[in-house]
Amino acid sequence: MEASYERADAYVRTIGGTSAEHLSSFLTWLGSQQYSVGYACIVARHALAFCRWFEARGIKVSALTDGEIGRYQRSLARRRTRRPDTRRQERQALNLLLLFLREQGLCAAVGPCANAVDRVCAVLTQHLQCNQALAAATVDIYTRVARQFLVWRFGQAEVCLCDLRPSDAIAFVRHESMRMAPPAVKTAANALRSFLRFGEFRGEVPAGLSAGVPSVATWTTTPPMPKAISAEHAQRAIDGCDCMTATGRRDRAVLLLLARLGLRACEIIRLTLDDIDWDQSRLRIRGKGGRQSLLPLPADVGAAIAAYLQDGRPTCEDRRIFLRSMAPIRALLEGSDGVGSIVRYALARAQVDAPHRGSHQFRHALAAQMLRQGASLPEIAQVLRHRSPQTTSIYAKVDLESLRTLVVAWPGSTQ
Repeated sequence: MEASYERADAYVRTIGGTSAEHLSSFLTWLGSQQYSVGYACIVARHALAFCRWFEARGIKVSALTDGEIGRYQRSLARRRTRRPDTRRQERQALNLLLLFLREQGLCAAVGPCANAVDRVCAVLTQHLQCNQALAAATVDIYTRVARQFLVWRFGQAEVCLCDLRPSDAIAFVRHESMRMAPPAVKTAANALRSFLRFGEFRGEVPAGLSAGVPSVATWTTTPPMPKAISAEHAQRAIDGCDCMTATGRRDRAVLLLLARLGLRACEIIRLTLDDIDWDQSRLRIRGKGGRQSLLPLPADVGAAIAAYLQDGRPTCEDRRIFLRSMAPIRALLEGSDGVGSIVRYALARAQVDAPHRGSHQFRHALAAQMLRQGASLPEIAQVLRHRSPQTTSIYAKVDLESLRTLVVAWPGSTQ
């Protein structure tokens, strides 16, 4: 691999030009990100052609923007032999080059606020982070809903918050209810209410407008049945991981954390190397709202994590345990579907036709199993780290044997 990178670097330096040194550093950066040699050579070829193009037009590296990439591709559009997949590959390669140049401070970063909606959302994000100290995931959700609302209300026109009326909030919630489930609509309504309070705080929205956002009924008094995977299917998914590969060892460790400890996807993503106490066999969990708790580390889970760390985890400066298996090598991002993808691929490999595909079904399965083995609801709440007893009470529905003792005899029956 090193020889191949060296040959590519020698080729770039032979071509010469003012950008040869930047391209040489770019190749080194691709290697540090653990891109394959073949893909790095393809990226280098596109980057070299792009550098020739902007140098011939007297464009400096410091002046490069996304617009220059678009103009470069349009100048090559007359070549009818260029397929759409080649253009996409070229765009991805040049975006990587631009990302590298920005990280090195060789060209300007992207402008943070492109239009009126972006400017409002940027101020909202800062308010939610600094003044309300909300979690990053909550800030992302509230900002996204606010952006959708502003685009829905104002489009590309100038944003004038003083023009908002209660009918706008009602119409937007109704619009969202046509495409989302009630729990998601309730989240959108909460986010919209928070945005309008932000506008009231700044004096840009009429007072009391946030009270006009309609409430969304989710019938919390009759929660749905827990969506639990069966114990047989869960074990088949775990056994289906190929422990001879790095990805298989990572997936097995993740699935065991889901099945044995009932962790949430976000809690697995947040795990760092410092959270494991190997001497005491304990694991520190960072849950919702920044709360931390210690859980015992089962032997099979610890062995799976150790196998991944010793012979599977790519070399990376990030301290989080679980990393991407493909370049660029970095930790799984919060809010992404990384853990959910691991679950879906594991179920597909095991040929499990489960009615649900998400990672939370393992958490429900653990609670149902504990209940069947005689654990009380407070004990289950302690393991799953529930703050409200009402959250744990949904598992009473799955204990069919105990519920049968409460059934009233049918009128006219002999029992």
